[in-house]
Amino acid sequence: MWILFTFLAASMQAWRNAFQSQLSREVKVAGVTLARFLWAGPIAGLYLLILYLWRPVELPEFSSAFSLYVLGASAMQIVATALMVKLFKLKNFAVGAGLAKSEALVAAVLGVLFFGTQLSLLGWLGVIIGGIAVFLMSSRKGLKDISLQTASIGLACGSAFALTSLWVREASLNLDLPFPHRAAWVLLFVITIQTIVLLAYLYASDKQTLTALWQRPKLTLLTSITSCLGSIGWFSAMSLQAVPYVKTLGQIEVFFTLLIAMFWLKQKVKIKEVFALVLIAVAAILVMWG
Repeated sequence: MWILFTFLAASMQAWRNAFQSQLSREVKVAGVTLARFLWAGPIAGLYLLILYLWRPVELPEFSSAFSLYVLGASAMQIVATALMVKLFKLKNFAVGAGLAKSEALVAAVLGVLFFGTQLSLLGWLGVIIGGIAVFLMSSRKGLKDISLQTASIGLACGSAFALTSLWVREASLNLDLPFPHRAAWVLLFVITIQTIVLLAYLYASDKQTLTALWQRPKLTLLTSITSCLGSIGWFSAMSLQAVPYVKTLGQIEVFFTLLIAMFWLKQKVKIKEVFALVLIAVAAILVMWG
């Protein structure tokens, strides 16, 4: 079951990135970021309702710690998504998604520094390989011409996604419920907060972006659906199996990304970029095993 959930998460996340990449050509960063959450809230609410109909349990008690983790995760995911859309504008889809995959590496470092995680020599080797891969992907003409802007945004994006994952997990652990229910509650709260914040911001400062989303209903809906299904997959898989196994298998997303870029978006992927994407996958696996 956890393997199926992980495959669902990886494939949906790759498609969500592809739809966001397409949308970013015509819509501003804030609008593309909102597209990820806009219709995901109703889907998350329906999923939670189905869980309670399938297995009725008591309603949870929400602590102040839970609220802080949810608010922090909501803010970080908005920042991470906006940075990833910025990456899509700087590089092509496959490269932007690859740079965002530095999340696993940054999460390992943050875990060691702030969450008491222990990394072996194998794990640190993965961190180094991942760093090399990120710089390689941000360079147009090899290591002699590294784009510090792309590398910096990529690392910032990965860091924001890493903090999101860490805080979402902490929020989930604060709820005394079965695994699917607590994951669904966290998902619903996070998506609702993000949707309200972004809608309010765009309504007050940039109504044209809201109009642009309204005029592209298909891409907006597809982005929201794949985003929500991907989140359900990750949360469910990590509730059923240890995180290292899930994250290791989840690296198949890199190859889904390559296939989508080449065969659906018709983008050319250079050998150097393929090599860097493979390095990121190898580095993430080393970190998780370490």
